[in-house]
Formats: sequence, C-alpha cells, structure tokens
Amino acid sequence: MSIDNITRNTKGIGGSTPEQALARLSDMTAGAAKIELADYQERLAKAQAYMQANDIAALYINSGTNLSYFTGINWGVSERLMGAVLLPSGEVYYLSPAFEIDTIKQRLVIDGEILGWHEHENPYALLIDSLKQRGVSSGKLALDESTQFFMVDGIQQQAGELSIINGFKVTAHCRMHKEAKEIALIKQAMQMTLEVHKAAASILHEGITTAEVEEFIEQAHRKVGASGSYFCIVLFGKATSYPHGVEYVQTLKAGDMVLIDTGCKLKGYHSDITRSYVFGDASEKQLQIWQAEKNAQLAAFAAAKLGEPCGSVDAAARASLQADGLGPDYTLPGLPHRTGHGLGMDIHEAPYLVRGNQIPLETGMVFSNEPMIVVPEEFGVRLEDHFYMGKTGPEWFTEPSHSIDNPFGD
Repeated sequence: MSIDNITRNTKGIGGSTPEQALARLSDMTAGAAKIELADYQERLAKAQAYMQANDIAALYINSGTNLSYFTGINWGVSERLMGAVLLPSGEVYYLSPAFEIDTIKQRLVIDGEILGWHEHENPYALLIDSLKQRGVSSGKLALDESTQFFMVDGIQQQAGELSIINGFKVTAHCRMHKEAKEIALIKQAMQMTLEVHKAAASILHEGITTAEVEEFIEQAHRKVGASGSYFCIVLFGKATSYPHGVEYVQTLKAGDMVLIDTGCKLKGYHSDITRSYVFGDASEKQLQIWQAEKNAQLAAFAAAKLGEPCGSVDAAARASLQADGLGPDYTLPGLPHRTGHGLGMDIHEAPYLVRGNQIPLETGMVFSNEPMIVVPEEFGVRLEDHFYMGKTGPEWFTEPSHSIDNPFGD
C-alpha cells in the first residue's frame, strides 16, 4: 500500500478546552421525524401479511424493542409477562399484570383490549386461553425472539396443540427494512455523534485520561440534544487492541493510537461511530495499518450491491485486508470479528455482515461498516461508519474518516 501522500500533522486534534468545545455545540434535534399512528398500523399490517403467507396463527410480541416498534409502547423487560398478541387479521390485544393496566392505557398508541393477570395467576395460561377464545387452538404460535426462556417454557407447557416457533422471521421481516422516517432519524443521530467526535478530538492533550474524555462525551451528547451517551468506549495506546476496551483508565501520551467509539439515541433510534487516529506523530506501522483499515472499509462499501448476500460484504473486507498483508480470515494481525451489524432501534440487530449470511441486501437495510484491525499487544484501528441500502445501492450516513492526519476532513 502507498502512504506517500500521508503527512503527520494531525488536524482537529487538541487545541481546545472542554468549555470551548462544548460552547461550539448546540441542539441538533430540531425537525426530528416522528413515528405516528399510521406508521405503527403499517408495521402491523406488514407483519400480518407475512403471517398469512406463512400460515402463522398468532404472534406474541414481548415487552422491549419489538413491542415499541410495532405498538409504540415503551415497556421494560422484567420477570412479569407483558406484551401484545397479533393475529393474522384483526386488531392487536395486550396481556399485562392487572395492576399495570391503568398505566398501559395511558401509553396506548394502537388501541386494543388489555387482558390482566393477578400475581398468583398463570400468565401463560392466560395467553393460550385468550387465543382459544379467538378461535386459535392449533397451528403455529410465533414467540418474539427476545422472550426470556422461562417464559417460552411456561407458554410451551400450556400450548396444547399449538406449535411454538421462533417469531424472528416475522419481526425481522419488518424491522430489517427501514422506512424513510427511520432512515432520517438514524441519519440525524449519526450527525449528532459525529459532531461530538470532533469536539472530543479537539480537547485531547498529553496527560488527559480516558475517564475525562468519556465524561466530556457524555456532556457533549447532552449539548447536541441527546439524553447522553448511549454507550462510550475511549481507548489509548495498547488498549486500542482490545475491540471493546479494558477495565483500567489510561492516560494519553505522544504517539498513542486513540480509539473512540460512541453513540446516542434520537427518538428511539441509534447512532454508532468509531474514529481512530494518532495523538502526535504516527509511526510507519500505524500509518500502514490505518490505511489498510480505510481500504477495507471502502472495499466493503463497494461490495454492498442490491441482491448480493450480506456475507459478500464481509468477504470483500477480508480480501482487502489480506491484500495488505493481514489475516487471513480471523488471524491476527487482522480482523477478529464480523465486518458489520444491522442497526435501528437496537444498536445491534439483524441482518449482519458476516461470512455465510445469505440474506440478500435489500432497500432499507442499515449496516455498520467496521472491519477493525487488531495488532495484538500494540494497537488497534477501527473506522466505523454506517450505510443504508438505497434504491441504487449503498449510501453513507456519515462521511468516512478522511485520513489519519486529518480524520475529520477539516
């Protein structure tokens, strides 16, 4: 690989106090799209059409992300069964602890009957009985893939002639293909986090700790309008060779690789961006590995063609890395994990850019593109941006890192 055109005068790194950097940020949430009643109705109708085509008698949607996606009810997962039941036609109805019914009524977006169970009663029997009362006593009952095992086991014991199947194919059929509003929300959230990345880079100085940078990123996300960081990984030096970090605080010194991976949520939708660069002068090896990472990220993006399998994107990234003398496969130095994950209301969701995934790339799918390179015991480089499949091919949510000496293209 050629690094002849790379200089070592890093732009955008350091030079600001935290106060100055925060002062340059402002709320970026204006005009955010709103998921409305008609959107939830369309999602339920799409799920019902799939159920009809695949002879699925009912779908149980557990509390958590799927319940929020299909009904607009945000309800945390607990040991108490609370969720919605969808039949192939007709309205949705709900199952809830009896003492929560009044609270749930206040949160309903999609109207439906709420069936309550008291603490001494069996909620799984209530689910099966409610289906029987609606004429469903046999056939396939699909359970939300996130339903806890003890609940699945309890439902199975009551199921009778109903056959329990994984509801993933129903939920993923809908959620994998993002609507225009979802794409817009993700794009807005990504732009918010990109500005936070720029601000964080500007406050770096020798002696700053990873804990201090993490605290700044939390404040910066709040300044751009988020509730804070959904997650934050800040790594310096050798710690960057651990993809998801280490347990100890690091202190920045000249020549360290810096890896920052962070994101926020906007109206339920995630951002997730990673930037890697060197504080001070980069070594020849750091320059070479950074450029190999950039090459692999661009190769993955170029391979994302409508109709091709998801696994082909991972293959393209690995081929690029191997051409640059890394790998092969999961061998280090090289890429130790898949090239990318889906993203939406969950930060990791289907489909995945991983070897063997034959799901075809289709319009509306959203992916991270992060073929990280790990050089064990030395450093790691991860450039992570997301793209979505548009009508003619992939589209970036954020412009990828420009170069190691000018990561934000200033």
